[in-house]
Amino acid sequence: MKIIRWVLGRIILILDFLTRPKKLNREKKEQNKFDQLLKNYSMYEFHTCPFCVKVRRYLRKNSLNIEIRDARKNKEHRKELKDLGGKIQVPCLRIKRSNDEIEWLYESKDIIEHLDSLIKS
Repeated sequence: MKIIRWVLGRIILILDFLTRPKKLNREKKEQNKFDQLLKNYSMYEFHTCPFCVKVRRYLRKNSLNIEIRDARKNKEHRKELKDLGGKIQVPCLRIKRSNDEIEWLYESKDIIEHLDSLIKS
């Protein structure tokens, strides 16, 4: 089973590389606005997870700079995800609010919808 996952993971990464979307080109001032807005966001992922790839492609397509944290290889990030987020499930978007409250968003669809609402507002 491990070999099958490894092979499928590599296929997913190759297809992602070959079909990677172009980055959106914004004016510097507007891009800085988004960078500032997203500075307290981070996404926990497993690099070969197809749902994580979906979110990463969305981030690239929309030129959204969010810290990516590998929850598979980095034990500290995995521990944060489990202890603070409540479960080891990826993708997971961690949103630190201005009042130090932390929101954990799971599910690629919900993450993309949330980020879409930020872009459109």
